[in-house]
Amino acid sequence: MNTSAPSTSSVQRPEDENLGLGANLAYGLQHVLTMYGGIVAVPLILGQAAGLAPADIGLLIAASLFAGGLATLLQTLGIPFFGCQLPLVQGVSFAGVATMSAILTTADGGGLPSVLGAVMIASLIGLAITPVFSRITKFFPPLVTGIVITTIGLTLMPVAARWVMGGNSRAEDFGSMANIGLAALTFVIVLVLSKLGSAAISRLSILLAMAIGTLIAWSLGMANFSNVGNGPMLAMPSPFHFGLPTFHIAAILSMCIVIMVTLVETSADILAVGEIIDTKVDSKRLGNGLRADMLSSILAPVFGSFTQSAFAQNVGLVAVTGVKSRYVVATGGLILVVLGLLPVMGRVIAAVPTSVLGGAGIVLFGTVAASGIRTLSKVDYRNNMNLIIVAASLGFGMIPIAAPNFYDHFPGWFGTIFHSGISSAAIMAILLNLAFNHFKAGNSDQQSVFVAASERTLNVLDIAALRDGDYFQDGKLYNADGQEVPVLGGDHDHAPAQAKRKVESVPVTGG
Repeated sequence: MNTSAPSTSSVQRPEDENLGLGANLAYGLQHVLTMYGGIVAVPLILGQAAGLAPADIGLLIAASLFAGGLATLLQTLGIPFFGCQLPLVQGVSFAGVATMSAILTTADGGGLPSVLGAVMIASLIGLAITPVFSRITKFFPPLVTGIVITTIGLTLMPVAARWVMGGNSRAEDFGSMANIGLAALTFVIVLVLSKLGSAAISRLSILLAMAIGTLIAWSLGMANFSNVGNGPMLAMPSPFHFGLPTFHIAAILSMCIVIMVTLVETSADILAVGEIIDTKVDSKRLGNGLRADMLSSILAPVFGSFTQSAFAQNVGLVAVTGVKSRYVVATGGLILVVLGLLPVMGRVIAAVPTSVLGGAGIVLFGTVAASGIRTLSKVDYRNNMNLIIVAASLGFGMIPIAAPNFYDHFPGWFGTIFHSGISSAAIMAILLNLAFNHFKAGNSDQQSVFVAASERTLNVLDIAALRDGDYFQDGKLYNADGQEVPVLGGDHDHAPAQAKRKVESVPVTGG
């Protein structure tokens, strides 16, 4: 793979900084710890739905780690036409869990081979349509990306809450004060290290807090490392271990909907991380990222894994640490590959108590939402419908979070798309932005009560430029002698001084 930056610009992109082997390993491991619980959850759920033995479920987990590592390397380092070369960690997507579980539990669904076959064909179709998705960047202004980033953070908060309570809702200690107290202690350690530590310690605050929290849990008998030595030390994922893929039309059609959702969410993640690290993401780069996503999803079933997508929680880690290097994430990809080959390492990381992950997750996922709010602060809300676009999109995105069963009685394809708060908010934001800001025919010149409530402001420099006797009439500025004073609508800070007086027009809203 090509590890050199493709840009010929003399200005280095922030994501191309190489921090060195030690930092790459430390920060890369932090990324792996952040997403480890998520990447193993999908094969656990699907393995149980398929009725697999524990040993086979372990192989599913190893395959998911291995495939996620390869996908991460492809996305971060890139090859021609594949990979956005941004700090994005790839792993098994949650978007298809409900659909794949339905295929597994349906009598004529075809079982796990049918799921793997459907993933391959649907991803191939997704690869074919990526040129369409790669040309939508103009429809993702800060208004839309801010909504999506905020929703990503809010959508992940229930995950953090379940981790805080212990992760397993069927366990006797789920929600116990011991679990919540351990999570709270980890949360406090993150904050203390962020405040009191050096720059390096502050950036590693999540990893260090997890390590300290795990040691405390071990000393209290809340961490169990007894299973680390059980099982093989080395295991290479076996191609088609669960049988050759089979292809069922119904399963493929349902997975196509999942792929559409994955493309929307991946587009949002790519644009979000570009916004966070302040680098340019154009349609070509977005297309390369989507193609890498689809290629990874086509190849993952060969090893026994499923659809691959960027992990939103790791976008939050980039935001909270400020580490923008894609080589850090590529190192995390290598660690994932190693974990896929060395199950014993996976068992070590699996021993980290879920409550510890939850304490750190509150900071991580909250940071994602905060980043979205920061992006939304750049939006102009004067004399337009942007405020109601934000309100409606965020509200729509919160429905599946507040009421997970809201879409249970809707058609299956509809529920598959909108059960995700991220895709719900993204679709609503895109449609409303198009309706109000691109297709302006029919827009009222007297905007809604939301806009009417906006604060009326004037620029002090423009007021200072006025002279005695100046007056406005019919939208034009005249001096005391009745002569029109030209009004500039753009930036004139660097315009040469002229004898004729010119002032900048100021949008005035309100009553």
